[in-house]
Amino acid sequence: MTAAYRVAARAGWRPPVMAMLAMLVAWSASATPAAHAPASVAAGGASRTRAAPPPVVLQPPSVLFGDLYREVEMQHVFGDQKTFADAVPRKPPEQVMGDYAVASAKPDFDLRAFVAAHFTLSRLDRLDFTPRPDQPIADYIARMWTVLQRRPDATQSFSSLLPLRYPYVVPGGRFSEIYYWDSYFTMLGLEHDRRHDLATDMIRNMASLIDRYGHIPNGNRTYYLSRSEPPFFACMIDLMAAHDGPQAYLTYLPELAAEYRYWMQGEDDLAPGRAHRHVVRLADGIVMNRYWDDRDVPRDESYAEDVATAKTSGRPPAEIYRELRAGGETGWDFSSRWLADGRTLGTIRVTQLLPVDLNSLIAHMEQTLAHGYELRGEPRRADYFRQRAAMRIAAIRRLMWDQADGVFTDYLWTDRRQTGTITAATVVPLFLGLATPEEGARVADTVRTRLLRPGGMTTSLDADGQQWDGPNGWAPMQWMAVVGLRAYGKDVLAADIASRWIERQIAAYTRSGVLLEKYNVRDDRTSSDGGGGGGGEYPLQVGFGWTNGVLAVLMQLYPGTTRASLETNPAIRLPASPGH
Repeated sequence: MTAAYRVAARAGWRPPVMAMLAMLVAWSASATPAAHAPASVAAGGASRTRAAPPPVVLQPPSVLFGDLYREVEMQHVFGDQKTFADAVPRKPPEQVMGDYAVASAKPDFDLRAFVAAHFTLSRLDRLDFTPRPDQPIADYIARMWTVLQRRPDATQSFSSLLPLRYPYVVPGGRFSEIYYWDSYFTMLGLEHDRRHDLATDMIRNMASLIDRYGHIPNGNRTYYLSRSEPPFFACMIDLMAAHDGPQAYLTYLPELAAEYRYWMQGEDDLAPGRAHRHVVRLADGIVMNRYWDDRDVPRDESYAEDVATAKTSGRPPAEIYRELRAGGETGWDFSSRWLADGRTLGTIRVTQLLPVDLNSLIAHMEQTLAHGYELRGEPRRADYFRQRAAMRIAAIRRLMWDQADGVFTDYLWTDRRQTGTITAATVVPLFLGLATPEEGARVADTVRTRLLRPGGMTTSLDADGQQWDGPNGWAPMQWMAVVGLRAYGKDVLAADIASRWIERQIAAYTRSGVLLEKYNVRDDRTSSDGGGGGGGEYPLQVGFGWTNGVLAVLMQLYPGTTRASLETNPAIRLPASPGH
């Protein structure tokens, strides 16, 4: 941690995660190339030079190709609906559609042949490497940053890809573009493996997306523009500040303020009891946030699945499409926490909920804005955001704290009641330092008695076939649990969660030689498929950005557990040196 940042920390603003990030920087700082510091930091805070964004067609493929798009997806021309969403036309869309009108009228029309002649399929980023289970797991992680790294994008005419100016890391498998909240957890691993240059490029790309579109889309695809994802941009700035000092808060303050405007758009004219896009004004005048998507049609990347869900739901199609899309913005797509009956996707009701994790992240955004404006010498604006954060935190505790079960849960604003659903999201207020000590202790008890499993912390108590439910565990939730519990003095439980997660992943890696998107944490031993999780709309993916990032940091944080786990799996040699 730099001396300048220690001064800022003493000034009274220090989210719990900063202590962990300081350790992360200490592990890697001595080997970080100084030449890769952000230009604004090297220049002592000078304004960044922003190149003009490349021209992009912003309509999603389902709009550009209309009936053709629907036919390709509904006839399942490709096994993965995302394949056609990412395809690049060989002619302008109007010419493709003209050819389609003529060709499809002929009795011998062949849809597959037409698509093959008129589109180039994007190279699915199948991992171009041979798994080697005897390779040290830390070496696998370091190696994967190169495998998953993408060069700055060249503009492709009428592609759904939103080009990025700087190198970036993708999650892996079918996810061949950058994803918003994934990137924070990936950046943790990059910092651990002395890749501050690439972590800086990641946040530069995020800032660029805000500059261009007013928000960070779900991913850098045109069909993701109508929604965002859990807003971790402020946490990314924290990560930069742990390395570069408080100047990071000034460097990215304009984009953070713009992101806040995106999430709060429409609040000024909102009457009590009403909602607009991401904001809900409750009866007492307090404004809170929900997830939302600006479109109410099937998702391009899951077109046929959405049509099928709408058909069986018994609800107006536009209503179900909006809810499914809002579910995509949650990052938890999908989970029983969003379902009215806890089981059936057709009962999804995301827009009726005030999620505890979303509102905690926005409270942290407000705190970060206050800190940034304080550093910039604007105390009145800093006080404004401090007050907003305080009101939101009070509302979280009042509306979302379930005293009976000792958890933070979601609030069903349309019914003015809590959902009572117990999920891993209960740890997010601890991760961000928003809970009281008493609430933190109760959450720890609930995690220990109800969410802890042999392989780590489960996502929920339910196992309904949705991927963001039990028996699955996900790396982001393990990280937030460990950080949050340590911040509230629950070090033993934090270590237990981390140890179980590390052991599960090392055992699974021994079988497969790869790290996966999610894991089954319920069973006592890894299954024959390597212990990977299941459920959801697509097969289990290999890579995997946020899994790699979180595991790298946890193995360094708990070296005793890591060494013991490796020694029980002799096929994996021990890492050559700490942190690599």
